Amino acid sequence: MSAPTLSTSKASPPPPGHHRPARPDSPREEFVRALRRNMSAHGFLIGAVLCFSFFSWYPMVREFFLAFQKTEDGHTTWAGWSNLSYVFNDPAFWQAWRNTLLFTVLALVLGFAVPFVIAVVLNEFRHAQGYLRLLVYLPVMLPPVASVLLFKYFYDPGYGLFNRILEFLHLPAQQWLQDPDTSMLSVVIAATWMNMGGATLIYLAALQGIPGELYEAAELDGAGLLRKIWHVTIPQTRLILSLLLLMQIIATMQVFTEPFLLTNGAGPEGSTTTVVYLIYQYAFNFNNYGSAAALGLVLLVVLAGFSAVYVRLSRNSED
Repeated sequence: MSAPTLSTSKASPPPPGHHRPARPDSPREEFVRALRRNMSAHGFLIGAVLCFSFFSWYPMVREFFLAFQKTEDGHTTWAGWSNLSYVFNDPAFWQAWRNTLLFTVLALVLGFAVPFVIAVVLNEFRHAQGYLRLLVYLPVMLPPVASVLLFKYFYDPGYGLFNRILEFLHLPAQQWLQDPDTSMLSVVIAATWMNMGGATLIYLAALQGIPGELYEAAELDGAGLLRKIWHVTIPQTRLILSLLLLMQIIATMQVFTEPFLLTNGAGPEGSTTTVVYLIYQYAFNFNNYGSAAALGLVLLVVLAGFSAVYVRLSRNSED
């Protein structure tokens, strides 16, 4: 009889494709992994919040407190409603609001209608649309100061381009920036040329999203160009038109660069004094920072109303 042998059975290797179950991570390891994954995103978010807080929220909060304070001989005291009372009793306050509203109305007549008309014309082109879009958007890419100084040369009563054109047409020359009757219109024309490129491209994108079947149906009904625009184009772009209308109202009521560089701010007989320029005068010409903050607070309340309407329309567009 042979002695019994102890057989040692070796574990067979796992079949191909078989993986052992991973050990579950501890809560600490899961937290560290999530923290590493979100570290970059949180870093960028914190940086953006800090920048926005420092350059936007802090000035607004500081302006609110400054509107009710008065600084004399280096000592700051609470002034109550005296700054607001001073602003409302200043004749320049009402003139600045009239000029600002006039600029807003004229800018909407030109700056709201002209980009839409240009977009409709560009939409009819089948060739060179990229070149034409670049040509329309080119003024937006120029520095605002350079564009304003260019128009200041055009408006020169002696050798300006616009008076040369009037002379060629045998029309009397104009004192564009020196005449109170034409100074605000001159500022509006310059501002419209500088800023219409962005609105034109937005309108053009909205027009290209309109189904062509609607225009074909309108043609079958005998509609001409104007009727197609009125019954097809405008209803299909009504929301975009409303949003851009509110955005342009908010932007035009903060106009400063164009009148400041073209007419030195106030203009002839104060015809181009706007609310923002009056804030500039209070703060840097009169050293009355409390009144400047009070007027800025009034403007903030007015623009907040338009912004609320804009947010409401934006939510409706998302729905």
